[in-house]
Amino acid sequence: MAKYIIQGKRKLKGSIVNAGAKNNALKVLPAALLTDQPCLIHNVPEIEDIHILLEIMEALGVKVERLGQGSLRVQADNIKTTDLDEQLARKLRSSIMLIAPLLARFKEVSMPHPGGCVIGKRPIDFFIDGFKQFGGQIIVKDDRYYFQASKLRGPQIIFPQISHTGTESMMIAGVLAEGTTQIVNAACEPEVVALAEMLNQMGADICGAGTSYIEIHGVKKLNGTEFTVIPDRIETGSFIALAAVNKQPLTITNCNPEHLQVPLSLFAKIGVKMQIGKSEIMVEKNGDYQGINLSTHEYPGFPTDLQAPVTVLLTQAQGQSLVHETIYESRLFYTDLLNRMGANIILCDPHRIIIQGPSQLYGKRVESPDLRAGIAMIIAASVAEGQTEIDNAYQIERGYENIVSRLQTIGLDIRREE
Repeated sequence: MAKYIIQGKRKLKGSIVNAGAKNNALKVLPAALLTDQPCLIHNVPEIEDIHILLEIMEALGVKVERLGQGSLRVQADNIKTTDLDEQLARKLRSSIMLIAPLLARFKEVSMPHPGGCVIGKRPIDFFIDGFKQFGGQIIVKDDRYYFQASKLRGPQIIFPQISHTGTESMMIAGVLAEGTTQIVNAACEPEVVALAEMLNQMGADICGAGTSYIEIHGVKKLNGTEFTVIPDRIETGSFIALAAVNKQPLTITNCNPEHLQVPLSLFAKIGVKMQIGKSEIMVEKNGDYQGINLSTHEYPGFPTDLQAPVTVLLTQAQGQSLVHETIYESRLFYTDLLNRMGANIILCDPHRIIIQGPSQLYGKRVESPDLRAGIAMIIAASVAEGQTEIDNAYQIERGYENIVSRLQTIGLDIRREE
């Protein structure tokens, strides 16, 4: 198993290029299966989750041509099977996004329970209930789900809780369904809007994406398209936290600050000085920080995926901070690792922590429990005295493209070892 070795207290400098959004690429690639025509997708991040998804798609018979520099040509004109590979699908939560396009075109699909990060309780009830409302039948046998539908008919889907993956999956199912699909209490993330834009380019009829009510009028057929994955807003926020913790200037390019309005306002409240452009953010050489209270919330609120990186920053802030994680249960357990490094964090319950700062962090041997906690460990190691070893680097590489080489470029002393 790979690990990262980081020497802390190094001077950061220069700029770092933001990659394409993991949570957009993992949705637009399955959407390309809605047509037998080729789709050209740009700015696809080189990460483990994408590699697994492409393996699953190729095993189905999808043609994937790698054009270099993050561009792919995808064509699903010769699907050989609609049964998702057992081992691969169990590694990737987003494998569930393949159900809707396969069910819409081929009337059946089967898969095991999807895998990915184990954070809180992540059932697939939203998807099962949603496909049933489209007229699908679902059978569970031998730990495998079998979906069938002779015809999809547009329903009204009311989500009891906001789910961006659920919203995107139902949106994909609705574009080829008969009649009108209504999604109530829909997610509003930029990734949802971007997916709708791609589908509309392909000939779909979707309105309301970016609001809590989306309406989809089914069409008979979709065409191929050319689409560019949006910048990864979570990566942008992670790099801001990295620069801020080290109190070093850093410029993040190829980002979209409009997708980070609430996080940027909270960074400013902590005391992080930034210059914000149209597609770049320059973090200045900063001074003292102040503790704040924050709660995670669905977009446009503070994203749960930035909670761990900002928690590291708050260990360096004056006074007391309260972090309330409202999305995932048990996502705060990584704070034991920060305490091992010298932080002063009290876990009140599975949803709340109190941070007292500032704390001097010290290099230790820790692990990456999940993707976002993993990048938080890198941020903590960058400001820690001495050497930190981070085991289970695979979890970080699931979502951050060429992270070691990119961080080396800006001055972080990091290396990867098997």
